[in-house]
Amino acid sequence: MNSKKIIILAFILVTLVQIYVPAKIILDRAIVLRSGKEFKFKTAPIDPSDPFRGKYINLNFNENTVEIQNKENWTNGETVFVLLATDSNGFAKIRSVSKVKPLDNQDFLKAKVDFIIYDGSKLSIEYPFERFYMEESKAYDAELTYNRTLRDTSQLTYALVNIKNGESVLKDVMINGIPIREIVKQEQQNRK
Repeated sequence: MNSKKIIILAFILVTLVQIYVPAKIILDRAIVLRSGKEFKFKTAPIDPSDPFRGKYINLNFNENTVEIQNKENWTNGETVFVLLATDSNGFAKIRSVSKVKPLDNQDFLKAKVDFIIYDGSKLSIEYPFERFYMEESKAYDAELTYNRTLRDTSQLTYALVNIKNGESVLKDVMINGIPIREIVKQEQQNRK
């Protein structure tokens, strides 16, 4: 084979790989969204602005700690499997945390150890869906809306997350059952 054919073949292979990788990521997320089980995680958000990543709402979760027996068994940043259940109000709660991926049909989520609480009795979990990215024109208004709802204890904020085989996709952020995008859109229309 001459060098021109090798270059063309290499170009085609590189192009196919560049198409395959993002397509696989998108397809995997779509599968989790379509067939994963939906969980509601109560939130307490903070909204920073990161010029390299765009605008997002940084989500803190009420249910992100679990009691542990021996703090020496855990390391900050290590991957763990969080076994989930739902409480009587339909919100996600942690049943337990394991270093081993569950084999049966339990609802679980792959996450990381954020840190061990100072007295060593609890483990803080870092979820893979702690940032909710928004369209640039709506992010600031979403921040204001969230800050307003945090001051009002009658408001209920939560993240809708689909989970399948340990993988998760943050579907939406809700205030009193309404998606934040819809609330912001309505507020922007009302100001016009």
